[in-house]
Amino acid sequence: MDFIPLDYATLRLIWWLLLGVLLIGFAVMDGFDLGVGALLPFVARTDAERRVVVNTIGPVWEGNQVWLILGGGAIFAAFPPLYAVSFSGFYLAMFVILFALILRPVGFKFRGKVEHTRWKQTWDWALFIGGAVPALIFGVAVGNVLLGVPFHFTPELRAVYTGGFFDLLTPFALLAGLVSLSLLVAHGAAMLVLKTEGAIAERAARYGSVAALLGAVLFAVAGVWIATGVAGFRVESVIDGAFASNPLHKTVGTEPGLWMANYRTMPWTIVAPVLGIVGALAAAALLRMRRGGQALLACGGSIAGVILTVGFAIFPFLLPSSTMPDAGLTLWDASSSRLTLWIMLLATVVFLPLVLLYTAWVYRVLRGTVNDASVADTPNAY
Repeated sequence: MDFIPLDYATLRLIWWLLLGVLLIGFAVMDGFDLGVGALLPFVARTDAERRVVVNTIGPVWEGNQVWLILGGGAIFAAFPPLYAVSFSGFYLAMFVILFALILRPVGFKFRGKVEHTRWKQTWDWALFIGGAVPALIFGVAVGNVLLGVPFHFTPELRAVYTGGFFDLLTPFALLAGLVSLSLLVAHGAAMLVLKTEGAIAERAARYGSVAALLGAVLFAVAGVWIATGVAGFRVESVIDGAFASNPLHKTVGTEPGLWMANYRTMPWTIVAPVLGIVGALAAAALLRMRRGGQALLACGGSIAGVILTVGFAIFPFLLPSSTMPDAGLTLWDASSSRLTLWIMLLATVVFLPLVLLYTAWVYRVLRGTVNDASVADTPNAY
């Protein structure tokens, strides 16, 4: 394949970076949708206020979920073993997330179909579940990645997952889930402060500042826990060279604190956890000052910092195994072929900028404040 200008290792590294970009894109773009849903019952007291809150994200939430589809598609095509193990091992957790996400379109479409208080309140709580539950479980999943997932491979490379749904709910994983939920609630609050006014914005600023501060504290606690109590993983040797494609052709060591090794060998990576904490603290302060746009950027930076912190810590692992460490998946042994990665890269270079341009255009068209008058004047408002 001499016509491919990039070597296999470089393509694998590029797709590791692109996967991080897509995960950050989903967490930032769809994150405020989830946060707004989680805040809905608390920041809106009347039906008019709830309609305003729903319409801050109603026109854009479907487009934001494109990032989830892109991320899942990238895992499927670029790292098939990762897709097979994670989506099968986390099957029940994924089912809960999908069920909660399905409540969002149903809630948006159905809440205004019947003029009855109990009917609307039911769908408002459905929107709350559709926001809070995925925000929590996504964080729990990341916590389990850091702990290692109970799976192994047979000699025929058939993946076998030996855990269960409730095994995912360990104290550290739940802490990671609370970090995710806190930061996404703060992100949603920043969007509400930016897009609404009056009592809704005031309540959102109050709840959001507390959530952002809590997110910073919990993230710091999780970092100390990882450095002192969570067993990390390290590739000790590779049987068939540095870039073997068989996940069983390596030996992996594990001991507490190993996830901090990359921060010692690559000191510049410390910018990620610093961004996570400083961004959350800045968001808390900006929300108190009712600076919604700046708080939204600060929350986005904090979320990106948290994801980068995890990515840098576990590099080159994608999914470590707690029961058979040697079977842990890395970007070097869990990727698609060189040709597949190259074709996907060409498609990404063409279509990802189009997604970004379309997203920017949509948000420019929909800029401005949402209030009772704008909702009443819009025939297709929720």
